[in-house]
Amino acid sequence: MRFLDGKAVVITGAGRGLGEAFALHAAHAGAAVVVNDIDGDLAERTAENIRAQGGKVVASGHSVADPAKAQEIIDLCVREFGAVHGLINNAGLNYEALPWDEEIDQMRELVEVNVLGVMYMGVAAARQMRAQGGGSIVNVSSGAHLGQRKLGTYAASKGAVASLTYSWALDMEEAGIRVNALCPLAHTRMVWKSERSLRACPPDRTASRIAPVALFLLSDRAHGITGQVVRCNGPQLHIVGQPYFKAPILERDVWDSEGVEHAFNEVFQAHLEPYGLEKRLPPRLRKWIVPATAS
Repeated sequence: MRFLDGKAVVITGAGRGLGEAFALHAAHAGAAVVVNDIDGDLAERTAENIRAQGGKVVASGHSVADPAKAQEIIDLCVREFGAVHGLINNAGLNYEALPWDEEIDQMRELVEVNVLGVMYMGVAAARQMRAQGGGSIVNVSSGAHLGQRKLGTYAASKGAVASLTYSWALDMEEAGIRVNALCPLAHTRMVWKSERSLRACPPDRTASRIAPVALFLLSDRAHGITGQVVRCNGPQLHIVGQPYFKAPILERDVWDSEGVEHAFNEVFQAHLEPYGLEKRLPPRLRKWIVPATAS
């Protein structure tokens, strides 16, 4: 039996790149697929490739950033295939900018797709899955949520997706819905735009090398796995650690500013965290993720 036999899944941002690979692999694994992309022609192209291989598929050109359209995507899956067993929240935008060069409209557009779009799709899918008795949601986050130069808005949106994943996993577990996040790195159009990403992600790290991770998390074989953020860059697969309250924890009845200063000078100075992904890496690896202008 294949991983997704008998399952109906929705995959957003599936016109190309990672989403296209997720859709093709899901269909090959037995799923009936709703291929969604804001570019309807690209969605239909992916759908045609699936049909040519004998798969069950329907294309959607709805925008995930519109809550009514997000609901229509889920309704389309139910109408065509009778249920929604899985959702991959893959649609997203990315760009590089220093804080003082940000354009407000571009910031807003990214957050509407990367954060609100994930929320709208997840809420609509969760309602359907709860009524069915369960399902699986895979949100696409990014290792950038640990902090990267010139990616503040994108990193913030993917950090929001990680936090959302932790919370939804708690909220939905009793309804039989598993929620995980995937931090992928593959040689796609999003990588082509960035000199830094091209250095860190050679052409052989194709989207097809990431797809099996998403399929496993969607499938019933991942029973009991929820609330996890999983990173894969092709050859490497690992769990991303969750935020936690770090020891030592100091306690006073009332903290004044002088007391806080003393705590930092005398205790916390030895426990400060490295900030940003590059500062967590050994020096020999930092060159792969630092923009050339910041080297």
